[in-house]
Amino acid sequence: MDILHGAVILGAGGGGDLEEGKSLIREALAAGKFVNLVDVNDVPDNALICTPYLLGAISPISAEEEKLYSDLPRSEKHPILIAYDEFQTHLGKRFYATTACELGGSNTAVAFFCAAMNDHYVLDADPAGRAVPEITHSTYYFAGLPASPIFAVNEFGETFVINNIKDDQRAESVVRALSQVSKNDIAAIDHALEMRVLRKALIPGTISKSLHLGRTWRESLASDNVPQIIAEAGNGIVAFSGITKQVNYETTDGFTLGTIEIEGCDSYKSQTFKIKVKNENLVGWINNDVYVTIPDLICVFDTNTGHPVANPDVVQGQPLTVVLLPAPVEFTTDKALSVFGPAYAGIDSAYRPIRVTG
Repeated sequence: MDILHGAVILGAGGGGDLEEGKSLIREALAAGKFVNLVDVNDVPDNALICTPYLLGAISPISAEEEKLYSDLPRSEKHPILIAYDEFQTHLGKRFYATTACELGGSNTAVAFFCAAMNDHYVLDADPAGRAVPEITHSTYYFAGLPASPIFAVNEFGETFVINNIKDDQRAESVVRALSQVSKNDIAAIDHALEMRVLRKALIPGTISKSLHLGRTWRESLASDNVPQIIAEAGNGIVAFSGITKQVNYETTDGFTLGTIEIEGCDSYKSQTFKIKVKNENLVGWINNDVYVTIPDLICVFDTNTGHPVANPDVVQGQPLTVVLLPAPVEFTTDKALSVFGPAYAGIDSAYRPIRVTG
């Protein structure tokens, strides 16, 4: 599970629920399956690759909303496996490998799950190098690669086939809308393309990076300074430590939105750190001054346990330490920043990368 723990850290607050991801891996292992990881340089040009994922809000729905779905049937088979099977039937061709849409507790596991259950490979790569809120926040979109056809299936077994989608921006709107009528959670597969097309678009080595970070995290649990060890392993910095003063989350338009306010302690006493959330952590302010923005990663750890804390699991009174990690270089180009930079988070200033000393 080291890969998933590393992916949670690189998820920067998003990327899905770790326990859900672990459950998928356990299901595959119980079926006698295992994950075959492959380097992008070892994949044939004509190999067909796809990107499976779960999309929706990461906060739970209310009991009142739950009642709206009470009379609908539930599929016994996981929706992502239904989508995977139907996609291959539609194409008349088997996939060679999957790639995670992003790094995170469940969305990285989803790619592993589909591949393992079908005896396929998983690419040691992905199009984000972190977790991101929208389909457009990927190297696929930066490179102008087509998303459709898209197969989407919800837990009720309802299947949606989306053809002739203009681009990832439109795909985001359509799949997000489907998730909103599917308990804010839908399984989807897109960007079914040959390796010759994907090779220059993907960020290589991201699963290996997750493995390294996850192993480092596990081994560091015996120490009393997990955040510092992770910061050093990820070429980042420890930015803040304190107690959660206020936290709020709400589900809006298929996203989990919110803010986290941390009151500093020890060397950070008399300071505050505020985080803006849209599934992932987008912006960090120290004493109301912008300190860090996307695409850099704002990673939150429970100070006492050393465990990474994803949204929406932060609670008031919780001791937290904030670690900042640098964005993948592919997300720092002008094109990438125009899509997933400060302006997306509502910040009217240029992107300033975190400064790592030493």
